[in-house]
Amino acid sequence: MPSNRHKPRELRRRVMLPARMRTAAGWSDACILNLSSRGMLIHAGRTFVQGSLIELRHQDHVIHARVVWRDGAKAGLQAENRVPIDQILSSSSGPGLQLTAAPYKGPDRRRRPRTHAESRHQSRLFEFASLVVVALIVAWTAFALVSAALARPLSAIQTALTG
Repeated sequence: MPSNRHKPRELRRRVMLPARMRTAAGWSDACILNLSSRGMLIHAGRTFVQGSLIELRHQDHVIHARVVWRDGAKAGLQAENRVPIDQILSSSSGPGLQLTAAPYKGPDRRRRPRTHAESRHQSRLFEFASLVVVALIVAWTAFALVSAALARPLSAIQTALTG
């Protein structure tokens, strides 16, 4: 008979949100890896003490939480109050987190596009060069076979003439 002592675990939302974290040792950077209404998983360069209190800030949101477990640089936090997941996610999807790059100002290294006629001409040259290479291989193989086949009779004729 299955045990019903544990409540089912609440679903987590996978995220990757930058945050600032304050512990007893001071401020440092952290990354929120998943969220639920009661807690979160974070990754930080600083080690954590299980049971310690942490203040986590992401944009305008401040979350006070307790470290319930840790594994290296990762830690599971239990929030003191409900975490406003929808507000955090909607504010995080704004232009502040979108990655943008400035237009490339360097030299344009691309050549002008080839015309259809130039492409056909180049492919015909490549086809011709391939056929020449195949013909040379066949000719060399034929020469090697013929010279190997005639080597013994010619050496016998040469010894008969000189001997």
